[in-house]
Amino acid sequence: MDILLIIIKIVIALGILNVWLLRFGKPSTWRGGNAGNMKEEFEVYGLPGWSVGLVGLVKMICALLLIVGIWLPAVAAPAALIIAVLMLGAVVMHIKVKDSLRKSLPAFTLLVLSLLVVFL
Repeated sequence: MDILLIIIKIVIALGILNVWLLRFGKPSTWRGGNAGNMKEEFEVYGLPGWSVGLVGLVKMICALLLIVGIWLPAVAAPAALIIAVLMLGAVVMHIKVKDSLRKSLPAFTLLVLSLLVVFL
């Protein structure tokens, strides 16, 4: 079980860091509405411009805490819980703008994986 949790933590962390550091300004088939980058995606959802930076910062800190949580398990569950709440919000935003279920799949997957970290 320990190895599985380590793998899940790494998958979540790398997924988040990939989106926010490497793919932030790039188009993706997973973006909400017809957004071509992260800022446009937040606009599609009707969120204020400042929320992009705040959400990104919180997600990246939590992703890094999941990595740290491999060695300090006490920090993993709170970080995963915050990510789960943010991923639930992402799924709700996809529903709000009537995206296909396919577009919400990454957010839903990270939500489930985060909850596994919290409860296992």
